Amino acid sequence: MNKILIANRGEIAVRIIRTAKKMRINTVLVYAPQDAGAAYLHEADETVLLEGQSLGETYLNSRNIIAAAKAVHADAIHPGYGFLSENAAFAEACRKEGIIFIGPTPEAMEAMGDKIAARRTAQTAGVPVTPGITGTVPELLAQYASVGFPLLIKAAAGGGGKGMRVVQQETELKEALEATAREAKNYFGDDTVYIEKYIEAPRHVEVQVLGDQQGHIIHLFERECSLQRRHQKIIEEAPSPTLTPEVRDRICHAAVQLAAAIGYQSAGTLEFLVGPDLSFYFLEMNTRIQVEHPVTELTTGIDIVEQQIRIARGEPLDIRQKDIRQRGHAIECRIYAEDPEQQFLPAPGLLRFYKEPYGEHIRIDSMLLQHGSLVTGDFDPMIAKLITWGTDREAARKKMAEALQQYFIYGIKNNIAFLSGLLHHPDFIKNRISTKYIDIHLAGLLQQFEDRKKKEHIQIPLTAALVFSLLHKAGNASSIWETIGYWRRVPQLILDVEGKDIVVVIHRQTHSSVDFEYQTVSGSATLAATGAQQFNLILDQQSYPVHIFERAPGIFIIRYNGFDYTVKRNDILHIAANRLPPPSVSSATAGNICAPMPGKVIKIAVAPGTAVHAGDLLLIVEAMKMENNILSPKDGTVTAIDVAEGDKVDTTTTLIHIEDANSLVREDTNQGTK
Repeated sequence: MNKILIANRGEIAVRIIRTAKKMRINTVLVYAPQDAGAAYLHEADETVLLEGQSLGETYLNSRNIIAAAKAVHADAIHPGYGFLSENAAFAEACRKEGIIFIGPTPEAMEAMGDKIAARRTAQTAGVPVTPGITGTVPELLAQYASVGFPLLIKAAAGGGGKGMRVVQQETELKEALEATAREAKNYFGDDTVYIEKYIEAPRHVEVQVLGDQQGHIIHLFERECSLQRRHQKIIEEAPSPTLTPEVRDRICHAAVQLAAAIGYQSAGTLEFLVGPDLSFYFLEMNTRIQVEHPVTELTTGIDIVEQQIRIARGEPLDIRQKDIRQRGHAIECRIYAEDPEQQFLPAPGLLRFYKEPYGEHIRIDSMLLQHGSLVTGDFDPMIAKLITWGTDREAARKKMAEALQQYFIYGIKNNIAFLSGLLHHPDFIKNRISTKYIDIHLAGLLQQFEDRKKKEHIQIPLTAALVFSLLHKAGNASSIWETIGYWRRVPQLILDVEGKDIVVVIHRQTHSSVDFEYQTVSGSATLAATGAQQFNLILDQQSYPVHIFERAPGIFIIRYNGFDYTVKRNDILHIAANRLPPPSVSSATAGNICAPMPGKVIKIAVAPGTAVHAGDLLLIVEAMKMENNILSPKDGTVTAIDVAEGDKVDTTTTLIHIEDANSLVREDTNQGTK
């Protein structure tokens, strides 16, 4: 095997290249037009453009990908995860073309990759599964009563949380089935769905297995991935802090037994739901490498990608089960371009500043973003994975909290602060979590995080911004007015800290320090640079580590103790001139429904003249491969629709106009009196 074509993008492509280089294997990356110019493309020895705009034309186009592999004389294709990684037809096409598919056989993928077939195989092998049924949408609508509510709808060919919905009552079922089928067709090319009994508040535990072509199967122990949002994991860890040694042995044995039953080859992961009593049920098998594989690598010392390649080359496993040990504890956080305060809506955009953490026992798998990189809305919103290791769970948790403090993403919404809050939360520390934890507690979590932030005294971010703007920016100023701002009788300036204006009086300023006073606080401070955007704030002889990023002239982001504070210099004339009052909202403007994120309209559920109530579905916008329901904010009537299905939209696009019900009543009354 001399050359591997990687049929994927982003961080997993970089991860595969890293191991290939170690094994002295050349690599080729295919890429869609949306990824042209991405920094990660430079990691490969060669690149091939996939023509087209949609996933079906690019990363899901098996014919073009195989043609690219043949054109560059690649011996093998590594599919990564997602896209074509669990497509048996693609694996079979590779085999027919004489190209090594770095993954399991098509037969094993058919047995396990189709979730319906996988359930049957598990039942045959004696592994417990939850009750469920399969069929067409009309058949499922006729038979769902045998499963009962709540139930879970899943894409038969799915994985990674895509094409999955929980339904609590009958009125939600038809729309949820249709939406899941659409999502499955779009992401996996197969709209088959099935339903199963939904287990409330379970744990999610999965077992990593390896199988070679000689029939040997081993496991690399388990991972726990219970903290999820939108049915997708955001924090994973190994080993599971929940399982007892006896249950760990049983669940790992069940995984090996099931993999052996289908003659599994390559790396694979068997996922289980674990109840409060530690009973477990087979969920599905992912016949590919998992996003969260690094936590297993850090706790076992085994390079899973390397094992995939060696197995694909026909080499027998050189690892014996009895020699595999778990060492310490590893935690992975997925870094997403999303807004936790808006139900984790995807948040694509342009990066103003990007800096990854580094240090001992810190690993980051990323797509090599940099200042000015564009995070597109065409793909999954995950931009990196941050992984830490410690001698035990608490050591790994503290290391992760430290690493998140050193991770900077500005210009787009992201989940770093949310992850940091979770890592500090007593429920995570004491392992009081489940797959429903975030869904149930989201509002309370966000409020607790905000309360923690407010408890931190604003003196540190205020002083850091003050000293930075006066001393570190002075060398770039064209006049004293730009340095100290608007002088009045007493030298003073106005700082807006998190929306609150504070008047600061400057008593004395030298080239290295500032003496100041505000409200009832006074002090003397200086600032010493310790790295890129890193400083030690010396305030009254006490040292405080802070990070400072100037988002715009006179607008600073101060990170202190895990929180980001926005501080503005409102005394500077050109800043003050830009402080416009929020626009007033007229009754007409209030009726304009705009897109909450960039994306594509995939369904319009209303028509002009439709009477709607608050909470009714208006349309569906797909962003970063997730469907987002746009609901009516009020009672009223649809007066106009400005978009069509298939249209691309952004946050400035008006989608629908709704006239308030009361306004219509008044208008009809006025017309009647003429």
